[in-house]
Amino acid sequence: MSKRNNFVFKGLHIVAWVIFVGLCIEAGGLIVNFIFNLVKPEFVQNVYQPLDLTEMYKDNKWAFFGIYCFILFISILKALLFYIVIRLMHKMDLKKPFTTFVSDQFLQISYYTLAIGLFSFIARQIAKNLMHHGFDTDSLNQFWADGQAFILMGAVIYIISTIFKKGVDIQNENDLTV
Repeated sequence: MSKRNNFVFKGLHIVAWVIFVGLCIEAGGLIVNFIFNLVKPEFVQNVYQPLDLTEMYKDNKWAFFGIYCFILFISILKALLFYIVIRLMHKMDLKKPFTTFVSDQFLQISYYTLAIGLFSFIARQIAKNLMHHGFDTDSLNQFWADGQAFILMGAVIYIISTIFKKGVDIQNENDLTV
């Protein structure tokens, strides 16, 4: 492996860490915001990433908890996705990348990515339905705007994981014949 490829890989590893930390901060901020929405709603405007759903909470608690569960679940899944990416980048050997671990990690990444996309799609549809019932859900679109991209990315990563699994099988077969 060339020094340039190694440098790019380490740079991408650092970028993945930065994204992971940012997603953890976002998920933590949303959890704190959720708690303040329940305990002290007037303080919500002073927290990180203020998401004020107190009107929804007053009108329909089920809608509030449902929407917030989707928001929290999606943000936590995104953080977990990048944790798996970091773990993959940390343990992957670029000189011999076709291992069972890498194949399994790619498969897991595809599942998480597809789950994020599907939950985002479902949440968007529920938010549209709530909008027809008089709830203001325009401020929530930022949490599931990229759902279709995650579904497509999950499908592509699944194909890559299948190719990696076949590569692992071929490599193991070649190792046995030598």
